[in-house]
Amino acid sequence: MASKPDKAASPRAHQAALPAALDCPCLVAKGGQTCLDLSVVPNAKHTGADGLLDGALRLRLSAPPVDGKANAMVCEWVADELGLPKRSVRLLRGPASRRKQVEIDLDAGQVAAWLKKLVLSVDE
Repeated sequence: MASKPDKAASPRAHQAALPAALDCPCLVAKGGQTCLDLSVVPNAKHTGADGLLDGALRLRLSAPPVDGKANAMVCEWVADELGLPKRSVRLLRGPASRRKQVEIDLDAGQVAAWLKKLVLSVDE
C-alpha cells in the first residue's frame, strides 16, 4: 500500500527552518527570495501599512483598483520601502483580489526585520 506524500514538504515548510525571530505568518522564505502576503485596501486617502490582518500585512493604497493601478502601486510601494528596484518585487497571486502575494528578491531575514520595524511603528 502506497503511503501518502508528506505534507511537510510544502512551501510553508521552509518557514519552519527560519529562526523564531522571523516567525511571521505573512512571510515565506524561498531560497534567496521571500514571499509576502498582503491584504490590500484600494482607494484609501494615503498609501501605507496598517498592521497585520489575518496573517497578512494590511496595506492601504491611494490607487484605484482599475487597469492594474493598485497592483503596480503594491509592487512599487514594497520596493520603495525595502530600497529595491521595482523589478525586484513581482505580484505572484491575486491580481483581481484584495489578498495578494508578492515575491521579493531579498533574503527573508532582511524582509522580516523590515516588517517587524514597520509593524511596531504602526502599532505606536
